[in-house]
Amino acid sequence: MGNSLQDDAASAAEIERAAGRLIAGGLVAFPTETVYGLGGDAENPQAIERIYAAKGRPSNHPVIVHLAPQADIGYWVRSVPPQARLLIDAFWPGPLTLILPRAAHIPSAVSGGQDSIGLRCPSHPVAQALLREFARRKPNGQGGVAAPSANKFGQVSPTRAEHVRAEFPELLGDELQVLEGGQSEVGIESTILDLSRLEQGVGPVLLRPGHVSAVQLAQVLGMEIAGADAAAPRVSGSLKAHYAPRTPLLLLAREQLLGQAEQAARAGQRVAAVLFNVAGLPVVEGVDWVAAASDPKVYASELYALLRRLDRGGYNCILLEQPPQGAAWLAVNDRIGRAAAAFL
Repeated sequence: MGNSLQDDAASAAEIERAAGRLIAGGLVAFPTETVYGLGGDAENPQAIERIYAAKGRPSNHPVIVHLAPQADIGYWVRSVPPQARLLIDAFWPGPLTLILPRAAHIPSAVSGGQDSIGLRCPSHPVAQALLREFARRKPNGQGGVAAPSANKFGQVSPTRAEHVRAEFPELLGDELQVLEGGQSEVGIESTILDLSRLEQGVGPVLLRPGHVSAVQLAQVLGMEIAGADAAAPRVSGSLKAHYAPRTPLLLLAREQLLGQAEQAARAGQRVAAVLFNVAGLPVVEGVDWVAAASDPKVYASELYALLRRLDRGGYNCILLEQPPQGAAWLAVNDRIGRAAAAFL
């Protein structure tokens, strides 16, 4: 581990204690490059049940299994298609989850009862250290950590350890250990690609956009990536309303947003208005103009921390300017579209 960990990251002793907690069936929140995860032993149905209970998550909503680098993928799945090998070589460790046919001995609880499984290998050094130590302690050397985002179901995902502690104050101590790892660099959840139906003649299907784009996936595979279909497996973050703050959030074109902000202010409300360009905007009592990053990757990395900060700001509503519709903004638009859908 040594020098690869950040200055504000969990110590080797904390990681060893966390691995022991996972072995015992307990819960550990840990950093990844996407968001912080709420983890439990993927082969322990009781641990998985604790994850669902802590989040208030429906039991038919799958979780992603996180693996250490050089893990034996074949242990977790019925077969590893060549397309998966190509993508693993290209994008792991990194923010890409592959949906594959689940091996019979892996509990169906991780898949919400489906015969598929979502696997990914995170690049964050704390996550890798934890996963390696956990696998080392397993009798067969195979250790996977089931980990959805470390927040209450449907709420804004955490990108810092303090977000996790604020989300689960009732679990801190005996029931949950939180590993430090600084700010999550990517800031939104992994891309999810379905490869579970290749034997049925169904090609790769994008089930959740993310940092790894459909164009990048298609370049590696040499084939088109289809959009989600009605028969696709259920996956994390696929519900219409998700990633939502508690404060009502509206997604509006710029001119609509400016009008809505002034109207709300006249009604005596406090409003946070997030726009790409706030230069020259008038001072309006009750309205806080917030500048958003113009680069989609920077926007993504800052999004959840910003929503959490504004959610604590005592505002009556949060107004977001609609980002561009191009491919570079697909993942951001997916997340904020689902966040806004919670208030429609």
